[in-house]
Amino acid sequence: MKNNFSDQARQYAIYRPTYPPELFEFLMEHVNQREAVWDCATGNGQTAVALAKYFEQVYATDISQQQLNNAQFGPNITYSLQAAEHTAFEDDKFNLVTVSQALHWFQFDAFYKEVYRVTKTGGVFAAWAYSLLTISPEIDEYIRDYHFNILKDHWDEERRFVDERYESIPFPFDEIASPDFVITYDWSLENLEGYLQTWSAYQNFVKSNGFDPVEALIIKIRPYWSEKRRVVFPVHMRVGRVK
Repeated sequence: MKNNFSDQARQYAIYRPTYPPELFEFLMEHVNQREAVWDCATGNGQTAVALAKYFEQVYATDISQQQLNNAQFGPNITYSLQAAEHTAFEDDKFNLVTVSQALHWFQFDAFYKEVYRVTKTGGVFAAWAYSLLTISPEIDEYIRDYHFNILKDHWDEERRFVDERYESIPFPFDEIASPDFVITYDWSLENLEGYLQTWSAYQNFVKSNGFDPVEALIIKIRPYWSEKRRVVFPVHMRVGRVK
């Protein structure tokens, strides 16, 4: 698994979107028991905190200690520094394994072998990611140009799985059809700027070029921005049963 988000861990915790309650309600419809869940690549614990409402114990892992240092506390959440592909968990421990906004960074074969090892028979695996946000036709055009042209050479190859809505990602499970979800916010321009500065390609661009490309983008967008604007992220999800 790649570690692309340690440098901006604090900003990630502040500006990254959280996931809709409906997504977790849907998952719970397919999970038969709720003793233990593994939230892999937990980041700052957004998903772990949501899962803590449903499970007796949540085990949340990440390869970034900086991310874990910004994680949200929960009395039934245990955080640990572990790679997705190799953990210290015992066999047949989990009723559910989740990965939010990170599966595309993994070594698929090794990770899926680990999922099968630590998940109880009949347990569920779920992975999801949100793709490019939409705001308005004028603003969307600027953001798409920024994403696909200005940052073109700075995205890691694995990012294509997100742009392809996770439809092309390997998925060796008995798949369960899942609905489409969306994340919506009413954001200030500062919120948008902070979020754009959490992108992995942004970090690669700054390291290569020595300046912040978001500043020029915000100048273009500012004339179209009121105090708050509705921001929508489409969420793409894959869910399957482990057999």
